[in-house]
Parts: sequence; structure tokens; C-alpha cells
Amino acid sequence: MRKVVISEFISLDGVMEAPQWTFQFGSEEQQKFKFDELQASDALLLGRATYNEFAAVWPNMIEQTGEYGQMMNGYPKYVVSSTLDKLEWNNSSLIKGNIAEEISKLKQQPGKDILVFGSRGLVQTLMQLDLIDELRLMVFPVVLGSGQRLFGEGMDKKVFKWVETKSFSSGVMVLTYQKN
Repeated sequence: MRKVVISEFISLDGVMEAPQWTFQFGSEEQQKFKFDELQASDALLLGRATYNEFAAVWPNMIEQTGEYGQMMNGYPKYVVSSTLDKLEWNNSSLIKGNIAEEISKLKQQPGKDILVFGSRGLVQTLMQLDLIDELRLMVFPVVLGSGQRLFGEGMDKKVFKWVETKSFSSGVMVLTYQKN
């Protein structure tokens, strides 16, 4: 069965919003990690806002990003939204109905991991529906003080099992947890 893998950039104080603050910590190690992560997947699951941001940028990034951009543009993209009616980015499908049922069907299909980038509201919904198989939190050594946090007030307690920690020379750490 396929896994739903959440991959997020977060600050030390848990902020994930507008991750331009991550650029100063970029490294070849980090690029290789993100490339390998995307290569281990074959589908993206996105919320409306992240989809809109990605759809506006990624189709024009293939030349600059090479194989990574080809994967981002070529992979099937499943978009959870109650407000969108039409998706312009190639290979995109809309999930509007029963989210738990639709994502459970995706997990039953043959294939690699289903990767979630950004999509804070979707991640919170997936957490509540117990549909997250793995969390990969790329923690950046910066405190932002304000901004939207990955998990906010009102979340039910969930316990995950620590699987791995990777550290990069930039001070960035990737903390990987799996469903308990």
C-alpha cells in the first residue's frame, strides 16, 4: 500500500508560512535530499492554495530545475478543494467529495509514495482523519516569531514513532516520524 508522506519546511518555532526564509540555508545536501524524496514518490497531494502557487510557477521552471521540474510537472497531482472547479496544471485531478474515502482509494492503488508539500489546512485535515503515514519535518535554524504554524490549536493528540534524523552542514535537520 502507498504511503501519504508529509514533507514540510518549518522554523524552530513551528512556522511554515511563506518559506522564503529557507533560502539562506540552501545546500547541495538539501537539494539531493529533496530530489531523492520526490523520486521516491509518483504523485502529489495538494491543498488549494499550495496548488495555485505551484501551478503558477512550476510549468515555467523545467529548464532551470531539470529532472526535478520534469517530475513536479509530470506527476499526477491530486488537489483537495471545495472551491476550485477547474485545474489548469497538467495531470491534475480534483478531490471534492469524501476526502477520507478518496485518499484511501489513492493509497490502495499501486505506486510509490504520495507526497504532500505545504498545504497546511490539508495536512491538518489528514491528521484529523488519521491518513498520514509519515512526517518529514525539515527544521531550519531560525525563529520567526509569527506566522502560520503547521499544527495549531484544536488538534487532537497524535503520537508518531521517530524513524530517522538527518543533519545538513547548513544546520538544517530533517526529522522523520511514522504513524505509530
